[in-house]
Amino acid sequence: MVLQLWGGAGYLLAKAFLAYAEGAKEDRVWRMAGWLAYLAGLPAWVVLLAGRQNWIAAAIEAGGAPALVLGLVSAWKRWDAVDTRIDFLVRTGTCLMIVGGIAYSVYCFKGITTLSQALELGVTFGFLLGTYLLAKKKAAGWLLFALMLGCMGSLMYLQDKTVLAVQQGISLLLVAAGFIRALRRAPQGSGAAPPPSPSP
Repeated sequence: MVLQLWGGAGYLLAKAFLAYAEGAKEDRVWRMAGWLAYLAGLPAWVVLLAGRQNWIAAAIEAGGAPALVLGLVSAWKRWDAVDTRIDFLVRTGTCLMIVGGIAYSVYCFKGITTLSQALELGVTFGFLLGTYLLAKKKAAGWLLFALMLGCMGSLMYLQDKTVLAVQQGISLLLVAAGFIRALRRAPQGSGAAPPPSPSP
């Protein structure tokens, strides 16, 4: 229960801060708070998921750390474009974690044989690609977050983690708000991405 409250609070606050940042005139502090809240809640999620042998989702959560750090640094440094080297490293790390998590899960369960694995695959693409796009201030990241929340909420419900199932449902409302605010912001041309400096 402690881990559920810890992880749930961290991720819920993260979505609230990032959703608010979409419409804020000065969004830097709110974006930094959002990425920090994600990083704070991340360890609890990894422990909970690994404890139930949700290897794909656990690897995905851990693999999202570089993108979370990218989002935090981008907000802190006020970067408006992604340095190609940093972008490549983040994408490579993300892909390696996806492949590793899926491979280990397939090894343990002798294939993709359970509903939980299918839901974990939805979490995988929603979380990692959503986090990556939001780090670059792309509105589409919110839609991928909605996919991730639906799959994760279903997984938590099936595994009797009621607190986290409810948290995912509440988070869907914040994601919807963030997406709407991001669409309103986009035409003004402020939706660029992170780091153009040669060194991080």
